[in-house]
Parts: sequence; C-alpha cells; structure tokens
Amino acid sequence: MSRVLRAGWLGALLAAAGLAAAETPAPLAAFTEKHCAKCHNDVDKEGGFDLGALAFEPGNRASFERWVRIHDRVSAGEMPPPEKTQPEAPARSAFTAELAALLSAHERQVLAREGRATRRRLNGSEYENTLRDLFAAPWLQIKGQFPEDGEAHRFNKVGEALDVSHVHMARYLSAADYALRQVLAAQFDRPPTEKKRYYARDQRTLTSKFTPNIFNSSPDRMTFPLVGTTAQPDVRFQRAPLTVGAADPAARDLEAVGWVSSNYVTGFTYRWDEFRAPVAGRYRVSFSGYTVWVAPGGITMRFANERDKTGTPRPPNPNVGNYDRISPGRRHEPITVYTRNGSLNRRVGEFDLQPEPAVYSVGDVWLVGNETFVPDASRFYRSRPNNFRNPLMTPEGTPGVAFRWMEVEGPLYDEASSTGYRLLFGDLPLRKVKDGAAGGVAVPVVPRGDRRDTGRNAGQRIVPTEEVGVEVVSAQPRADAERLLRGFLARAYRRPGAEAETARFLALFDERTQAGLSFTEAMVACYTAVLASPGFVFLDEAPGPLSGPALATRLALFLWNSAPDTRLRDLGARGELARPEVRRAEVERLLADPKAERFVEAFLDYWIDIRKIEDTTPSTTLYNDYYLDDALTEATLAETRLFFAELLHRDLPARNLIDSEFTFLNERLAVHYGIPGVVGSKLRRVALPPGSPRGGVMTQASVLKVTANGTTTSPVMRGKWIVERILGLEIPPPPPVTAVEPDIRGAVTIRQQLDKHRADASCASCHRTIDPPGFALENFDVMGAWRDRYRGVDPAKPAEKGLGKNGQPFEWHFALPVDAAGELPDGRRFADIREFKRLLRDRETEVARNLAKQLAVFATGAPVRFSERADLDRIVAAAAPQGYGVKSLVHALVQSELFLTK
Repeated sequence: MSRVLRAGWLGALLAAAGLAAAETPAPLAAFTEKHCAKCHNDVDKEGGFDLGALAFEPGNRASFERWVRIHDRVSAGEMPPPEKTQPEAPARSAFTAELAALLSAHERQVLAREGRATRRRLNGSEYENTLRDLFAAPWLQIKGQFPEDGEAHRFNKVGEALDVSHVHMARYLSAADYALRQVLAAQFDRPPTEKKRYYARDQRTLTSKFTPNIFNSSPDRMTFPLVGTTAQPDVRFQRAPLTVGAADPAARDLEAVGWVSSNYVTGFTYRWDEFRAPVAGRYRVSFSGYTVWVAPGGITMRFANERDKTGTPRPPNPNVGNYDRISPGRRHEPITVYTRNGSLNRRVGEFDLQPEPAVYSVGDVWLVGNETFVPDASRFYRSRPNNFRNPLMTPEGTPGVAFRWMEVEGPLYDEASSTGYRLLFGDLPLRKVKDGAAGGVAVPVVPRGDRRDTGRNAGQRIVPTEEVGVEVVSAQPRADAERLLRGFLARAYRRPGAEAETARFLALFDERTQAGLSFTEAMVACYTAVLASPGFVFLDEAPGPLSGPALATRLALFLWNSAPDTRLRDLGARGELARPEVRRAEVERLLADPKAERFVEAFLDYWIDIRKIEDTTPSTTLYNDYYLDDALTEATLAETRLFFAELLHRDLPARNLIDSEFTFLNERLAVHYGIPGVVGSKLRRVALPPGSPRGGVMTQASVLKVTANGTTTSPVMRGKWIVERILGLEIPPPPPVTAVEPDIRGAVTIRQQLDKHRADASCASCHRTIDPPGFALENFDVMGAWRDRYRGVDPAKPAEKGLGKNGQPFEWHFALPVDAAGELPDGRRFADIREFKRLLRDRETEVARNLAKQLAVFATGAPVRFSERADLDRIVAAAAPQGYGVKSLVHALVQSELFLTK
C-alpha cells in the first residue's frame, strides 16, 4: 500500500476518533485510568508526569512525543513497572495497537503534506566539499569560515538545526569570494614544475638553535650539526663554516641537523621555512634522514662557555644530551609530517626514520599557497617551561633524529589544474593589471625570491602573501557574461533548467558594470551571488517522491558529503536513478571512490561524537603521560575510521561494532593497548589476541576518550553512550539533581558515589539501564588504556612517579580496585567487559536496526518517525541474509521509501 493511501486510510481512524476536540479516545483513557493513573496523577506525579493533564493532541509536538513514549514503554513492558499489577497481554496489545494507529494516522497526513525532511541548507563541510569539487581545488579551506553548524537528531544535516542568520549569509558571500580568488590565483601564477632540494643547513629555523640564547637556554630545545654520526662542535659554535655549500655537492648532501625533542603543533620549532608553496596545488615531497643516539652530559647554560658565580665552568648535566658525543640510532623513530601556514597546521603523512640514512617519500600532498612542511619526531617530548626534563633520557643517553634535506617537486599540473578557471572564464586570457590601473581583482600571490631574515642565527618566518590585481580580457563583455553565466549555473546548480535563471544574474552584471566595475569585477560579483544564492546553498526537494536530480543530490551528499558529479547528475536528469539496479551500481561506484572517506569521517564525527576528541585534555595531575601526545590521539581517530571503513567496504556484519576479532593499530596505539608485535607508524589491520577486550567500537580509545572528562571516567556518560549510540535507545534528559563530583583522592569509587545517586527515585529507572554498560567500561581510563586500579592523588599515600610528555614530573598512587561487574535490567549479570560483550551478541538485530536508523538520518536529513518504524524494519530485514552487513544496510537504505521521498 502506498504512503499516500496509508495516510488516507489511517486518517479515517483519526477522524472517527474525533481527535479534533483533543480528548483522549475512550479505549486509551480506560487503559491508562486502570493501569497508569494510580501513580501518574495530579497528586503523586511519579516521574513528574500527570496523565490527567495530558490531552491527546497529536498536532502538538510535545503531546505527540509524550504519547509515543507511553506507547514504547507499555509495549516494552516497562510500564506499568514490574512490581505493579500487569495488564493482560491482549489488553496491552490492543492498547498499543490502537495508539500506534492513531499516532501514525496523524503523522502520515503531515508527511504526505510536508514531506519527511524540512528544507535545509548545505552544512559547512558539504559547502566546502562542493566548492572543492566544483573548481577541482582540493586545497580550499572554507569550513572554518562558518559558525559551527547546529545539531538535531545527532547530526548536522537536519534542517531544523541548520539556521540561516545574517552571519551565515555574510560568511557565504566571503567564503565564495575567497574561493573565486583562489581559483584565479592558481591560474594566474603558474610557476614551472621543478624538483629542488632544501638542505637542513639552509633552514635558519634549524641552525639558529645551535647555541643558546636568552629565549632558549635548554640543550633539549637546541639543534646540532653533524655528518653521519660525527658531531661538528666547530660548526655549532661558529668556528667553522655552516656548510660546504655548492662547492662540494656530495659532501653537502651528507650534512645534517639533529634534535632530541618534538614540535609544538601550534608553533612548530623544526620546520623547513626556506620552502614555501609558490601557489596552491599538488606537490611531491620526500625527506633524507636517520636516527641517532645522543650521550648524556650536556651543559645547561644560557650562553656558550657560561660559568657560575665563582668562575667555574658549569658541570655536565646527566639529564641533557651532549651534542659532541653522537652514535648510531638504536631504533626507528615515527615521523609525522605536518604543513604550516601561520595558524593553519595540517597532518599530511608519516614515515619511520631508521638508523641507516635513507630517503623517505611522503607522496603527493595538496598545499595552500605559502605552506611549508614540518617533520615532527612524534615520540619525543614537548617541553613546557620551567623544570622540564626529557622523559626518554637514560643513563646511556637519549634518542635523536637527524635530517639532511627535504626534496619537493611541484607544482604538479594535470588536466584538472585549470578546471576551475575554465568553468569561470572558459578560454579567455588572464593577465596582471598594470600598476596603478583600476578594474582588477586582487588575488593572493606568494612573493618570489629569498625574503628571509638575514644572518646565520636569525629566525625564519613565513612571509605573508601579497595581493596582485588581475583581469580577464574580454572583447565582448556582455556576450561573454551571458555565455559564461549560463554555463556556470548549469554546473553549479544541482538541477536542470537552472540556465533559465541566467537573466537574473545577468541583470546583476549589467548593474555592476554600469556602476563602473570592470568585466572581471562584475563577473566575480555574479559568481559570488550564485554561490551564496538559495539555488546553490539550499537543497531542492519537494514533498513526495524525489525527482531524479534531487535523488542524485541526496545520494552524493550521503556517500561523498558533496554535490553529485557529472555522471550522477546525468543519471538523475534522465530519470535513470528510479531504477533499483542503477542506484545499486551508483552506490558501489561512489563507495569505491576516495571521496567516500568524507562519508566515513562525517558520519562517525556525529554518530559516535569523535569530532569531540580534542574537547577534553588529559589531566596533568593524574594523566600527564597522555598530555600533548598527538601521535596517540591521531592514531585513535584513524583506528575508528579505518575500522568502520573496513566494515563498510567488506560488508562485514554490524555485530562487529560490539565485538570483533581485529582492529587497526600502529606501534603507538598497540603499546597503549598492550598488544605486542606491531612496529611502525602506519596503521594496519591487526588480528587481536584471544580474549582481548579491544574488539568493536565501544573499547576503542577514541570513544573512551570522548566519553571521559580528562580527569575521571563516568559510567553514566559511557553507559548512556552505549545505550543510545550502539543499541538505539533514547534516554530522556536527567532531572535536576546534584551532579556526581569526581574524587581524585581515590578514596571513593564512582560506583560507590552512584549507589547514593540511584537511591533517588527520579533517577533510578534510567540508571538501571545506563549504569551497567558504563560499569563494564570502568577498566579503561580517560584515554582508553586498561587499568585494574584507579589513579588517585593523596600526599599521604606512596606515590608512583613519572615524567609527562611535557617533561614535567607528576605523581599519583594506585587507589581502589576497579569493579567492572554489573547486572542488566533483565537480570543477566556480567563480571567484566568481555562478558558484557557476550551478553550483547544476542542483540545483533537491535545493533543493526540502530545503525540503519543513524544512516537514514544522516542520508535524508530527517529522523525516522514513529509511523516509519515499519520502513526501518524492512531495511534491516533486507540486510539480514548478508548478516546485517554494513554495506548491505547502505544498499537497503538507498532502495527504501525513506530514502526516495522528501
């Protein structure tokens, strides 16, 4: 039966019940009076709920949602509570069936009239990706220019949360203007492709740290010159030339600069500032280097040859390195490569530096104009001011890294390099405006030549870009404007017939030129208006079945988080996407494309909240060993994304979200998990040891971090996360009660604190559901490492001592033992996380249904409503023969009525 027919049939039930008067239908009232009103009345109001004050008003959103909750709790047997007299099964079934029919009748009428999804705009990520794809400009940085998107039903794709304020409109205009000028700059400034080596000895950010100064007196923050493992103190103290230079190319290739600490991500100490990307584009980069071992016994001083008050030279310090005593490295070191451009820092690759000198390729990297590269020794510490000490220093010394040179090839051009410009201006020539002349558009250009600070010990800085006026040359401005605008609208708007709007934007062109603007200025104004217009920013969906173009857009926004490409647009325009086999083939094609990584990231960012990974910082009092450990944080994010991508591409069952026999690890994360045998910085699929608690998403460090506050863990927060994000149960907001404060002394466990909390009757019902899953995760600390005892801070207790990633000492003691046992609401007990996972295995259908529900919200921009639960059940049933494979759920969703209608 079609959705419209169902709405009409059930609407008759609604009318027959006389609901316009807002009274509760007699059969429903009789059931609630007999089984519910004794507790939920105007006197007792258990749970803060008075049934007598609740009219049956399905047109009132609050009333509708309250009746849905009544339906669900009665249907699940939660109400009346177990200790109360229970209704006969036929009476319970009759009540829930009639209530469901009446609620569905109203909702289906609304959906038939208005559609499932409210009208919405592109969110920040979708807008950025759409412009990147439209102009073939992957380097565009747009998302950060917008206010943070609102969130509804767990995602940032729902219209009711994506408001459009005057701030948004101003940002759309400025973001579009930025993108257009970037495209013009990339076309105007096209330096030839070159391959060039940038020697470490030529980087003044490196050589200026050979000796101490008033800003840096610690050897741990200094650099040192060497050739192989031969130290060069004469070079370091300026008694010999810095480099042999071009006179001896072979010897120059061997000159290196070493260091023993890591970078600050916000500042980056060890960077290659001599190279600055001359223009936005694609570059190929590699590094030459090796690891070393630095003996202890350096001298802590502010200036070379400093003496104490008696005139005695300062003695060697066993806690810092002696840069005159270098030997071969004793192990590999993971290197993370970032880009830097002012405040913009991006992670672009990694490799493992070995003791034997070698060349390491990072591969092809998209750069913004003026970006440079930073190789970061991520295992090394990041010293914070005052009394810091290298935690890797041993009585035998400390590890170090040495780099000889960085080689960059680029910009690398291909057929797509001019795609954006051709879309805007076709084959019209672009030239620089003569100095002092008007009529050009200012575009950012990276200055050429060596504009660094002078002097061997001078610092090195990123030189700001300059603005250069450019113009597009047109012999027939108005004819070219009409032709170009017509073509641009046909490509930018995601529906056919957009060319008809050419007249509106052509009128803007005429107005701008009549006001004295040049052809180029007027065209940029028109294109900016297009990219900020409702036809571009908003989705074009009408109530009922989606049109072909709207279906193409929905599919692309689902699996690419961007607009459809030419093939998908053409299929939509021809109506081919109405055929199930075509939709299935397109799902396979889109998922096989690298752009599907956007779907994985965007979906996980909101479904399981891993976008909040940096929202909390590990306590420097209790967990200083995690503070500033970006390598660990980055690995945790990558693990979760790679794990879900593996489930998706291999169509593995959704039950792997609960428990799995594998995960993705690199050496840093494997050490964190206590899993041996994983070497190197690259994450790879790893079979977990028998009995490992790490399988599935719940026990991955990214999830365990976002469900903790950096100081303590909360069974309430983690339990609610499992119940809602994995099992799909909605927990209502808590009543106004005093929150549980963490006890960092370790004298009282969180379980003991929550025992008192659950004594409150208004809290008990929900805590029976959410606390047990949270207790099951108590063996994992704030960063997801396994623990058998809590950490505490109490000066009266024997302390464990350590040095943090920041080089600062910290102390804690092993406090009370962890108790991860619990009892589920159905009475089944578990002793730890392993047993808890086994109890969840028989809830595989629930897990698959929840995943399908989250995918549906993400894909359609609308929640799965009460009347659509049967549609969701059909999606899950369609994937059952494949064991509820994740890709099978995606396919079933795309074939469903939920996906195909607004």
